[in-house]
Amino acid sequence: MIALHCYAQTQKKVASYLFAQYNHTLYDYTINNNPWGAGLGIQLSLNNKTKWKPTIELTGDLYGEDDKVLRLNPDGAVPADENTIDGMVNLFAGASFHPTKSIYISFTTGPSFIGKQTHLAIKPSVGLFFSKKQRWTGKLSYINVFNRTNNEDFGSLSLAVGFRLF
Repeated sequence: MIALHCYAQTQKKVASYLFAQYNHTLYDYTINNNPWGAGLGIQLSLNNKTKWKPTIELTGDLYGEDDKVLRLNPDGAVPADENTIDGMVNLFAGASFHPTKSIYISFTTGPSFIGKQTHLAIKPSVGLFFSKKQRWTGKLSYINVFNRTNNEDFGSLSLAVGFRLF
């Protein structure tokens, strides 16, 4: 009689990463009121057998620096709402493409909540896994929030480092 033992570990259906991120404002109507921000985010990706993976992201950033100068509208009027960004929460969904085991490219879109306003935003990203087990990752992203103030966009460059939770 012959007995064989086989051990296998199944791949988890969802990969989740906790990110710490820094955002540098590239352009905004009130750029000196919110030149940079920092925050946390969580990203969930569906593990499947293709190179394309559905992705959801939830991020929150605080913008602490502010020069406390009131910026008037381009027509000289006092703005109805405060133009300073104290914080921003993004809920994005999209897909990531993994051409290799160590590099990925993603494109997500969804609502961006700034103060009492909700805007449409996009976030293309390029990421890199630091090991074959994909426990740590780094990601460079561009975030564009459409029509934040006076039909002008808000844009930032985001640098994030993430650790795989499960």
